Amino acid sequence: MPNDDVTPVRQQYLDIKREYPDAIVFFRLGDFYETFDEDAEITARELDIVLTSRPIGNGMRAPLAGIPYHAVENYLARLIEKGYHVAICEQVGDQPAKGIFPRKVVRVVTPGTVTEPGLLPGDANNYLASVLLDSSASSGGTTTSSPKGASVCYTDVTTGEFAVTELPLEALRSELTRLHPVEIIYPDNQTLPDGIIGHLTPLPAWKFEGGKCHETLLAQFKSSTLDGFGLKPNSPSVCAAGAIVQYLKETQPDALNLLNSLRSYSLSEFMTLDASTRRNLELDETLRGERKGSLLGTLDYTITPMGKRLIHQWVSQPLLHVEKIQIRQNGVEYFVQHGMIRAEVRETLKPLADLERLVNRVIAGQAQPRDLVAMRATLQQLPIVKEVVSRQYPTGTMSSTLNNQWSVCEEQLSLLENAIDDDPPATLQNTGIVRAGYSQELDSVIEASKHARDWIANLEAVERGKTGIKTLKVGYNKVFGYYIEISRGAADKAPESYIRKQTLVNAERFITPEMKEYETLVLNAEERIREIELRLFKEVCAELAKAAHKILSTARALAELDVLSALGEAAALGGYTRPEVHEGSELEIREGRHPVVEQLLKSDRYIPNDVIFEKGEIIRIITGPNMSGKSTYLRQAALIVLMAQMGSFVPASSARIGLVDRIFTRIGAQDEIHAGQSTFMVEMVEAANILHHASSRSLLILDEIGRGTSTYDGLSIAWGIIEYIHNHPHLRAKTLFATHYHELTQLADLLPGIRNYNVAVSEADNRVVFLHKIIAGGADRSYGIHVAQLAGLPGPVVQRANEILAELEKTSGRAVKINPHAAQQAALFPETSPLLDELKELDVNALSPIEALNKLFEWQKNFTK
Repeated sequence: MPNDDVTPVRQQYLDIKREYPDAIVFFRLGDFYETFDEDAEITARELDIVLTSRPIGNGMRAPLAGIPYHAVENYLARLIEKGYHVAICEQVGDQPAKGIFPRKVVRVVTPGTVTEPGLLPGDANNYLASVLLDSSASSGGTTTSSPKGASVCYTDVTTGEFAVTELPLEALRSELTRLHPVEIIYPDNQTLPDGIIGHLTPLPAWKFEGGKCHETLLAQFKSSTLDGFGLKPNSPSVCAAGAIVQYLKETQPDALNLLNSLRSYSLSEFMTLDASTRRNLELDETLRGERKGSLLGTLDYTITPMGKRLIHQWVSQPLLHVEKIQIRQNGVEYFVQHGMIRAEVRETLKPLADLERLVNRVIAGQAQPRDLVAMRATLQQLPIVKEVVSRQYPTGTMSSTLNNQWSVCEEQLSLLENAIDDDPPATLQNTGIVRAGYSQELDSVIEASKHARDWIANLEAVERGKTGIKTLKVGYNKVFGYYIEISRGAADKAPESYIRKQTLVNAERFITPEMKEYETLVLNAEERIREIELRLFKEVCAELAKAAHKILSTARALAELDVLSALGEAAALGGYTRPEVHEGSELEIREGRHPVVEQLLKSDRYIPNDVIFEKGEIIRIITGPNMSGKSTYLRQAALIVLMAQMGSFVPASSARIGLVDRIFTRIGAQDEIHAGQSTFMVEMVEAANILHHASSRSLLILDEIGRGTSTYDGLSIAWGIIEYIHNHPHLRAKTLFATHYHELTQLADLLPGIRNYNVAVSEADNRVVFLHKIIAGGADRSYGIHVAQLAGLPGPVVQRANEILAELEKTSGRAVKINPHAAQQAALFPETSPLLDELKELDVNALSPIEALNKLFEWQKNFTK
């Protein structure tokens, strides 16, 4: 209800804020976006800008923080990164109503609905996800209080990607880890599981109601049924997808133009990789959060932004269909074998802009003139790319995407070349967007005003010649328009036809009726030109939007071409070979190498190793010293399998790989302090997850299971896990099990599917050399003390450790003799020393030679044991 005690602008702001209570409202006033009240305090604090105040009526003032409109993108990015939602409130219309201009919120910017190019990562998608937990029981149609499954829907409003799936609850975290959404919406009456990363935005539960979501999707796709999308009415998938559409309608309505299809997918189409496996294998970032040093950082030789996003998806989603894998391999093989064509293709891709996002900015009505210039430059490059690719590219080596959806978009290129000027302004606020000759209407207005422009441009020289006043100047400002300025000393020479308009300290300003007539012509023409150009620009964008599907298909084909040539480049530089992927169960990798470690070694030679599971072999127990390369060996086996199923060549002399449905890893120690879980608890939780969900087609990578507890407890757990994997009729998954429990090597004599391997070591002259070569048989020592010496432990500590080890081996670990001098030897600055005490008490001058020798012999006996 309006309040008579506040100003009209204040009342307008309060009405708008009431509609967006959870967002920071950027309220446009002139050249600034203003924030008020609590919004202003948050904005000032988070952006480190000045907090002031503004009168709001009745003698009161409200907190105020302002941001220049031309710099809003930078400030917006910082707020969005912190998880805030920002409502952009713009002035609409050219005429005030009741003394103030009408204003409305044109969009709400959230982490998942950002479209500004400067706020988006070029090499990754910016996903908005919707999560709905499903409590439906598997039988009887009844529901239970605890959810059994979940539905996940995600979209990238900058590329138009829109997909949905239903999955078991235990797979939710791994799927969200793969997607890495920047924002997740969910019903406010549900609690998402722990460990989900991203900005969480709860929405009223009724927005996920089945009937409403079903109608929302039907309206969005202008369809009478959702059967063609593979969706059933009122299913969790419909609810999750419908909620996203409703959310976008409220926050970024223009983005809805991009969502013209919904892909329903199943996790069974791709290899399953849980969150810990992605972390342990360092697929897209290292444990330190860096891209360099990850598998993606090693393979990513892509050039275009579209290609960088696609290779990220390929690494995150290895395939489970041999035919699709082979199609990708064919493309990579072609680029490996044709180095010159690969180099040419990569060179032609370099000038390409982010066509995928440019098209979607056009569809959403957010394109600027220079976006169309970038699109034109990219479309001009397409015939060159296609000519290079098709020159010698044999049939069948290109995927269906490249074969069927490749277009050079001739009509759209012709439109852009004819319509848009070579060097248009950055924004639509200025003229000069449309090329001369494109519109007769525009050209006639420009031509009609040309005489007036020329007249004003020449006015200064003409008037100086007429009056003889050398200080005469012609100027312009927004208040008076064009004027003639004469210095104070020469003002009395002004002709009678000059009309005095303004007096300054050192000059007088005049106008003439004729000048004002030409001014009217110029200014009216300027406004008219702006109106016509804006209309023509929108028409061009509308024409391009009609061809959006064709342009997007071309953009995605270019992305695939970029990825295939990049994988070809990685294979050629790394000496990779094409693996044979088949439906069987073999795992045969000869002379395999770790793709990342090999690259980081640079000048040093990487020692390759085989991973060849013979017939009947299930579990390979690997023993050996620390720092000898066991963990690297485990990881390289997993990465080679993953690379093979994403369609890449692999770092090995040859490889035969039966399809692996899941890779599980239990590597390293990581506390989950926030969840109240110790290192050992995390280890056991991950081990339990593996044993419950692995299948006979899985690959298990287990590194030092059981080390987080006492020796006998850890050994017993490790032993039990190995027996379970080996004996369970539905498990028997191929397993690489690295351990320091040498007792586990006995299992090879007890169970037929277990083999022992160890890392070769060379000992000479009391020195140990790790050969990094995996050989058959079990290791008899761990060489841990040697590694401690290499790490720089003090000499006395290493010496004492060797003494204790010898005693433990003699007594089978039952007792250790305490040396009273050991601590003194290990101390850096010992407070007392028996030897020094005796030396102080000794009268050297009173000793005979034989007594001195006897004393030395005694000291040697007592202090050098």
